Amino acid sequence: MHTYRELFTVAEFRALFATRCLAIGSGSLASLALGTIMYAETGSTILTALILFGGPLITLLGSATVLGAADSLRPRTALIITAAAAMLAHGLQAVPGLPWPARFVFLAVPYVVTSFTGGIAMKVLARAVGDDGFLLGRSTLNAAVGMFQIVGYASGGLLLVLLSTGQLFLVAAAVNAALVVVVWRGIEDHPASVSSAGLVARTRLVNRQLLGSPVVRPVYLCLWVPNGLVVGCEALFVPLTSYAGYLFAVTAAGMLLGDVVVGRFVAPARRNRLIEPLRLVLAVPWLLLWFAPPLGVVMAVAFVSAMGYSASLPLQDRLLRATGESGRGQAFGLSLNGMMIGHAGGAIIGGVLASVLPVTTAMAILGTASVAVTLVLTPGLRRSAALVPVEIRTT
Repeated sequence: MHTYRELFTVAEFRALFATRCLAIGSGSLASLALGTIMYAETGSTILTALILFGGPLITLLGSATVLGAADSLRPRTALIITAAAAMLAHGLQAVPGLPWPARFVFLAVPYVVTSFTGGIAMKVLARAVGDDGFLLGRSTLNAAVGMFQIVGYASGGLLLVLLSTGQLFLVAAAVNAALVVVVWRGIEDHPASVSSAGLVARTRLVNRQLLGSPVVRPVYLCLWVPNGLVVGCEALFVPLTSYAGYLFAVTAAGMLLGDVVVGRFVAPARRNRLIEPLRLVLAVPWLLLWFAPPLGVVMAVAFVSAMGYSASLPLQDRLLRATGESGRGQAFGLSLNGMMIGHAGGAIIGGVLASVLPVTTAMAILGTASVAVTLVLTPGLRRSAALVPVEIRTT
């Protein structure tokens, strides 16, 4: 598949696209409400960063124990469970007078579920469009993330003028309810993969193979660590300015532009050569924050940097081609969980730094660290491109 027209002729892909749009829109509304209410109630940059990006830390335990369920659950069932968990969590956040520790408990609910279902959508995508259509399909889903983060944060900013944060949570929950219906009607009821190994044993066995692979391990590290440090910069948007919604929106716009250009208009042979330059585009702009620039410059930095996230497309394509069908759900689940954990780690580091330093200085430190890690990981990533893919054993 080489065009969007071909891609959208696949009914199951259309359903995946709709589910991604709804999930990101709902998550953006809830995230803006959480960040706003936490900073208003506590004034803490650490707690605000944690409530925005700390939830993925919950997936760490699931990644080590039950991630193998990504290949042993029926995909449609798993996606419905994921959407229902988010709907429940957003509804609970709307309870009036909720103490802030309870918000973290409710925040954990969808992440507990995502810890073992996170890779299933990518497995469904690969099955629906084939390996040759995967990168275009993935970039289109990423574009949906960018578009609906813009829609979500922009509409959330407007709705906060008219509604309370509790009411905004209810809007997010209603969007998730619609998501359940879309999954039920649009995703085929594919059978689960079968394995004779127990769930925990299977999870640990496949994780060891993936993390021990000289092909896969560098890809994972490049997806997890530099990106996570840059997300730490983004976690400080709320403490930086009352116009945080606009910063989130321009970040989403930059990510959208990068994914569309790399996923649709860059030739496949050139994508791999762009991995390293794009990873530097992601990190280097944040070095300008050493000079404490005005908000307009920070918005430009966020936009340009976010285009660098498109390096994830050829990296994920390399991951697809390095793994087989039997372990692909777990491979992508581990990738997603690792990215979310990296995002949470970056947010925590950013919150801690901003509690003792000016916010722009904290952002500059994170950007500098991302550049350094990117350069350190480059030799391993280059070596990984020439090695034989790993054969995943599930028993």
